[in-house]
Amino acid sequence: MTLSNTVQLKPVIEIANKLSIPMEHLKLYGNYIAKVSHRLLSELRPKGKLIVVTAITPTPAGEGKTTTSIGLSMALNRLGFTSIVTLREPSLGPVFGIKGGATGGGKSQVLPMEDINLHFTGDIHAVSSAHNLISAMIDAHVRFGNELDIDVTKITWPRTVDMNDRALREIVVGLGGHANGYPRQDRFVITAASEIMAILCLAKDLQDLKKRVGEIVVGWTRTNKPVKVSDLQVQGSVAVLLKDAINPNLVQTSENTPAFVHGGPFANIAHGTNSIIATKMALGLSDFVVTETGFGSDLGAEKFLDFVAPTAGLRPSAVVIVATVRALKFHGGMNLKDLSKPSVEALQRGVENLKVHIENMKKYRVPVVVAINRFDTDTEEELRFLQDFVEGMDVPVAVNEVFAKGSEGAVELAEKVVRVADDSRYEPLLKGSEPVREKIEILAREIYRAKNVVFTKEAEASLERLEKNGYGNLPLIVAKTQYSISDDPDKLGAPKDYTFTVRDFLLSAGAGFVVAVAGDIMLMPGLGKKPNAVNIDIDENGNIVGLF
Repeated sequence: MTLSNTVQLKPVIEIANKLSIPMEHLKLYGNYIAKVSHRLLSELRPKGKLIVVTAITPTPAGEGKTTTSIGLSMALNRLGFTSIVTLREPSLGPVFGIKGGATGGGKSQVLPMEDINLHFTGDIHAVSSAHNLISAMIDAHVRFGNELDIDVTKITWPRTVDMNDRALREIVVGLGGHANGYPRQDRFVITAASEIMAILCLAKDLQDLKKRVGEIVVGWTRTNKPVKVSDLQVQGSVAVLLKDAINPNLVQTSENTPAFVHGGPFANIAHGTNSIIATKMALGLSDFVVTETGFGSDLGAEKFLDFVAPTAGLRPSAVVIVATVRALKFHGGMNLKDLSKPSVEALQRGVENLKVHIENMKKYRVPVVVAINRFDTDTEEELRFLQDFVEGMDVPVAVNEVFAKGSEGAVELAEKVVRVADDSRYEPLLKGSEPVREKIEILAREIYRAKNVVFTKEAEASLERLEKNGYGNLPLIVAKTQYSISDDPDKLGAPKDYTFTVRDFLLSAGAGFVVAVAGDIMLMPGLGKKPNAVNIDIDENGNIVGLF
């Protein structure tokens, strides 16, 4: 039996009433899910403090970042504050792949878990449809005269699907004769990597969304001029498909506190946080907003602090770094199967990874708090060593037990977050005006700890084309492995003084950034030999098993 069946959920209208959200701004999706009109944002004034939750470098042992985010928000409510947790929507790719769902765990979840992890309110389907409308329009335009002089070998806009499917990474379309168009090479990306998803999460309202969609560059002409969605005159239709998706989704936690779950860009291939609209709306409705950023601090948190916050005009009050004894022992060279065994020695080696993440976050002049997400196998000696290490860096630390205890297990963490939240002097590491090349060099040196950066010939050619067309100073998003601070997933712990390789640059002009692709990162994941899909089932009463 899932937590959704054991927790007494409150009608979502009650959750909305506690936040003083007027009924005219609500659209109900059953009893426990509602969309809140983005127009409510214009009636609110920010009053809350923003807490950014990030983590050490992810490992197969798991860190529990989403669980911690939810539990921290519940604990802040327990202390008497109003707090809303803002999260991304789960992608079906990881749900049925290796990662599973993204709604927390144990006694610290957002509910109803099954609906949120599956089709939810249809936002991701809307993004997929909007994205693929543009794809279809491109091929239709080429088929019927190609007035824009699109070079079919330089079409950069892929197709998308919300599923892990490696067979779609490189494909050929237009086979079957003239009636089906012109054969050309194409590709799919997972929906979380779509620029439409990024725009949905960055737009301030529907008109801003439509304007951003029009600025999307889908390819290049034979004279190397950009071809935009506005040239295809389809930005209005795309906005129509996203008219409901732009509205944040209101649900509740396992302790009936409010949660916004909206948008879903991955942090290893996009900017990795929920929508700006949901976060700003939450800041206007509560005292504390807890927002999760994807993967380790070198990915989601860096992108939030260097790009999302400046774009939205947000000022984070604190950063919480989630760490576990198990994961740090893995970074210290311990085998996955042995992580349950005590080893202060492995932990001593592995804490170098945590040290880098703490040092990196301090560079943004935001107070840092470390949450040690406790597992049953952790020994008191290991926990004491880790706490002493963090305190030795002059950083508050608390053992977090929300999985087993709910909000009660995060009271100390919440108290320490409240204590430091007034001390933020937040300042982005990237100032915004630097050339793209300089931005990647700053991040490689300051965040990834590389000695130097090299660019492949393909990357140099792509960057030159971007610079010639006026895109050379856009904000930067780095697509790289989540399993290492570096661009190599095999470099665990705290790698340094290596060469960081950029193999290509991709333009997301509508979203307003350039993507530097590093290492062998894939924009379309694949399923493993035995994915989570084989564990998911439903019985005759409609009860779902295997989601987690």
